[in-house]
Amino acid sequence: MLHEQVQSEMINLTPAAAEAVRGLLVKRNLEAQEYALRVFIAGGGCSGYQYGMALEANIRPEDLVAEFDGVRVVVDEVSINYLHGASVDYVESVMGSGFKIENPNAISSCGCGSSFRTKDSEASGGGCSSCG
Repeated sequence: MLHEQVQSEMINLTPAAAEAVRGLLVKRNLEAQEYALRVFIAGGGCSGYQYGMALEANIRPEDLVAEFDGVRVVVDEVSINYLHGASVDYVESVMGSGFKIENPNAISSCGCGSSFRTKDSEASGGGCSSCG
């Protein structure tokens, strides 16, 4: 793809996250050539926006696509405005394991790490009471 180099600077997938995605693809019997990790944002969450991820085969022409260690990552044209420069990692700790997004655009985030606010989003009371 023509935009691959530029897009890989827009979002990053760590080697640990790429390995975790490959493991999920194998576990679910999905072909890596057909599926990609879609990373997106949606309204909601206790801080205003929330992160989402899904394994998806439907790659739209307007999606931004980058590849990391054999794993394709796709981001829609709206979400990339909020995820520019973000890094997706996979962490394992005593408290559990899972994907974690480090987002330089977030000025505040919820204690659970799945909800965030940007400087352009309206300040809302929110708080973390809704994070389980």
